[in-house]
Amino acid sequence: MADSGITVLASDTLIQANAVDYLVIAVYFGFVIAIGFMASRRVSDSLDFFLSGRSLPAWVTGLAFISANLGAVEIMGMSANGAQYGLPAVHYFWIGAIPAMLFLGVVMMPFYYGSKVRSVPEFMLRRFGPGAHLVNSISFAVAQLLIAGINLYLLGSIIQALLGWNLTLALLVAAVIVLSYITLGGLSAAIYNEVLQFFVIVAGLLPLTLIGLHQVGGWGGLKDKITANAGDGGSATAAQQLSSWPGTDLTGFDSSILSVIGIVFGLGFVLSFGYWTTNFVEVQRAMATESISAARKTPIIGAFPKMFVPFITILPGMIAAVLVAEMVKTKAGETVAGGASGTVKFNDSLLYLMRDLLPNGLLGIAITGLLAAFMAGMAANISAFNTVFSFDLWGQYVVKDRSDGYYLKVGRIATVGATLVAVFTAQLASNFSNIMDYLQTLFGFFNAPLFATFILGMFWKRMTSTAGWVGLSFGTIAAVFVAFLSEGTLGSLSIGAIPLSGQGASFVAAGAAFVVDIVLSVVVSLMTAPKPASELVGLVYSETPVEQRTDEHEASYPWYRRTVPLAGLALAMVVVLNIAF
Repeated sequence: MADSGITVLASDTLIQANAVDYLVIAVYFGFVIAIGFMASRRVSDSLDFFLSGRSLPAWVTGLAFISANLGAVEIMGMSANGAQYGLPAVHYFWIGAIPAMLFLGVVMMPFYYGSKVRSVPEFMLRRFGPGAHLVNSISFAVAQLLIAGINLYLLGSIIQALLGWNLTLALLVAAVIVLSYITLGGLSAAIYNEVLQFFVIVAGLLPLTLIGLHQVGGWGGLKDKITANAGDGGSATAAQQLSSWPGTDLTGFDSSILSVIGIVFGLGFVLSFGYWTTNFVEVQRAMATESISAARKTPIIGAFPKMFVPFITILPGMIAAVLVAEMVKTKAGETVAGGASGTVKFNDSLLYLMRDLLPNGLLGIAITGLLAAFMAGMAANISAFNTVFSFDLWGQYVVKDRSDGYYLKVGRIATVGATLVAVFTAQLASNFSNIMDYLQTLFGFFNAPLFATFILGMFWKRMTSTAGWVGLSFGTIAAVFVAFLSEGTLGSLSIGAIPLSGQGASFVAAGAAFVVDIVLSVVVSLMTAPKPASELVGLVYSETPVEQRTDEHEASYPWYRRTVPLAGLALAMVVVLNIAF
């Protein structure tokens, strides 16, 4: 592994792109910049820049909701999970995403949207006061810079390995494009580009999946090849790779029972609900809608395409693990020269599959899809960061009570600064063979304790302001402490006689953060004075009238436009998928 991170990449390219491929990429970049210019005409104040003037329809924000998450991290990381672990990786979608997305839409979005806050930390300020607000704002801002760095690292890997561009030039060109449309058009530009990027990503990855399945003889042929390769030094048996439960190789638990508990509680509850219900990157898209009904439906509409994303991310990784010679050797434990960092890793599985399967033209579409994924992910991180930095940090604690135009300018400067910082945080991402190990560790640090504070404070009016910042702070410390009990890296952990590898360490860290946060919050709340009930209207479930939590007009809509029936349909579909696999 190269010590200098993204600055050392393979000296040769994996694929030689031709003029057709470059034309596809150029046309896409042209559309991206054009959308930024068109969106800039609608930006007249900070509400337009940071929340699109609360004017977007649910179908637009629903697709943007998923596209913001379907960045290079998810595509490359989940294909790496597919190559390394097989079908258990679907838990990140069917257990670790859909239920939490539905809960966000049905239960939590009315509080976010109805309170008219500009960010999740601002909601924390109203519920718990400045202590919890400051802790949340800082932790969120740091998390977005780290995750934006992951996107930047993956971009460098993709462009260098596929196109052979000079890395510095590639990063600068891509950064300028992202900066251009966010700085010009703010959140509207980011959201409309994310809708475009969603379709580009699907157009790039779906042919790869279909061609790959054809090459291995369909799903039956893939299962046969995985079974045949399982005895060649692979880290998991064929049975573990071809069944989503119990997922022991994914969690690192030897016990099937402990593995299921880790997936359901650590991933499905703490990490998943912590990410989807409190992560402002996602919530910001729903808050940009035109009504409370649209805000509630945003994550629910997004749940339908989300549940099928494994078929264009995880499945190609599984195909690469049996079809690509370098990946077969890597899975068998051999060290293979090449890849995006000098040594082939699971993160490279999608790149090698594209090299082996796609002709020119389709290659251009696939490259464009990956570039779109990078920009969708990084734009989401940056647009959320600049809102929190401008209003929750700079405007609240550094320079207060200035004009709207002043904070609009601060937001644009923060956009540039965040992109530059991401260049440095990208170095950290290079230390992980599977980028999802790193990402889940970050979620355990930042999202798990925040979810504990949120869920307790939203449903227990007795929780106090002091408990908010104490629980959040010590919950984060607990996650960091557990993660650093690892043996050499953050991705492995041994607790007593229970060894952990894979991503089980992040599940345990997240669980520790949640439990510590809840326990301390309860104890501190019982020792301190709560806010009067009159100050909790719109912030606590029991103190908020029903009419403030629903749209009075929604009852007259047909069932497919109502929040709860749509959520029920999505839940039923994901249950069927879990049973089928």
